[in-house]
Formats: sequence, C-alpha cells, structure tokens
Amino acid sequence: MWNQLKTDEYEGMLAETVTMAGHNGDLIHAYLSRPLGEGPFPGIILIPHMPGWDELYREMSRRFSQHGYLAICPDINCRFGHGTPEEMAAKAREAGGVPDDSVMGDCEGAMNYLKALPYSNGKVGVIGTCSGGRHAFLAACRIEGLNAAVDCWGGGVIASKETLTPARPVAPIDLTEKLGCPLLGIFGNDDQSPMPEQVNQHEEELKKYGKNFTFHRYDGAGHGFWYYHTDRYRPTQAMDAWNKVFEFFGEHLRS
Repeated sequence: MWNQLKTDEYEGMLAETVTMAGHNGDLIHAYLSRPLGEGPFPGIILIPHMPGWDELYREMSRRFSQHGYLAICPDINCRFGHGTPEEMAAKAREAGGVPDDSVMGDCEGAMNYLKALPYSNGKVGVIGTCSGGRHAFLAACRIEGLNAAVDCWGGGVIASKETLTPARPVAPIDLTEKLGCPLLGIFGNDDQSPMPEQVNQHEEELKKYGKNFTFHRYDGAGHGFWYYHTDRYRPTQAMDAWNKVFEFFGEHLRS
C-alpha cells in the first residue's frame, strides 16, 4: 500500500536498460528495475502505452520496485529504430501500429526473463494503460504462465469487424473465454475509449464465462487519469486506483 514504508527498514533499488529476447527471438531493449535484498520477489511486466516507451513507464516500473516487485518494461517499438519515445511511437503509428503478435511475443519474452532471474518467486503479472491495457488483457488471454493482469482503461478491447487491421486482427473481447488469470480493471467514467457502455459489455462477457475479475470505475475521471504530467490527472482517483493495484498484485503474486 502507498506510503506504508517502515522507517527502520533497509531500502535499495537497481534500475537499468537491459537486452532481452522478444518476439521471434529478436533482441530488444527493456527497462528493468528491482529491489535490492534477498527476495525472492514477484515480477510485473509493464506494457507501454501509445506515447511510447517513455519516462512515465520507467517511473511506474520503479514505483513497483519500491513496493517489492521485479518490474520489466519491454520496448515494443524497438524494431522501428531509436529516438525519442514520441518519434518512435509516431513511426509505429505510421506503420499501422505494432502487431499484436509482436507485442505478445515481447510480453512472453519478458515473462520468461523475469522467471529466470535467481531472485524471482516464479510469479508474474502484467499491467498496461491505454493501448497497453488492451495488450495486458490480450496477454492474459493468450500467454500461459501469467498469474494476474491489470487493464487500465484499455481502449479497443471491444472492436467492430470494420476497425480490425492486419496488426490487430482480433478484438480481445472475443478471446475472453481463454482468460487464464485473475483480472483487475481500472476505468474512468468520463472516458470515451473505452466508454462506460463498453466497460459494461466487457464485464458481461467476463461474467458469461465465469472469470475471476474485479472492475473499479471512477467518477470525475477520464482517459489517462494517472498521467500526472497532463491535465487529465486526477490525484484522488489515481491514488485510490494505485492502492487497488497494489492490493491485487499482492494477493495474486506474493502468496
């Protein structure tokens, strides 16, 4: 939980850029942070959002490590070259988006990377915001071995056939039956992607298949309400949601 640190406990962290094997064995960059100490520690994969492999996601990785998690954030845009996060995200959009298969391969590679670390407890969760939230749900439906998933306002989980593309050939909601781990959803009621009606639809599909899930919806919050560097930020709702995430991962990854 937030700010429940003990003032007499040792605290340390290592954070660095590493190279890992992603989709098709491609070597890509990833940001890895971990607590210093004996462990073993649970792991979390952070799938970056549309603005790219950015500073925000590095800070989020370190926040998880501050709370006792191994955290890895793969650069899913790595194959488009290198530059600022905005430049690489723009290149990805120009190419029609990062293919779902590529992101899933990178996510599976990140999971294997974490589980192979000598200080891992063998459990790994996944989280993403915006497009990364969509990918997190997709990963929970497609990748075996994940223990928990958090979808933060994942737009595009529900998609009509007309909006499907070669990069995104399937609407994730159509894979709900294959969801293989507990799911936490974080949504703002003022969001338009997904709209509250789409969140309702997502919830009904999860109930239909008897899945283990919990959704939290926040009044007065829209898309990206964790993003403190924008005017979308809603501190009260954001910190409540962060606590919900810590509780969820604590329940499913620490035991």
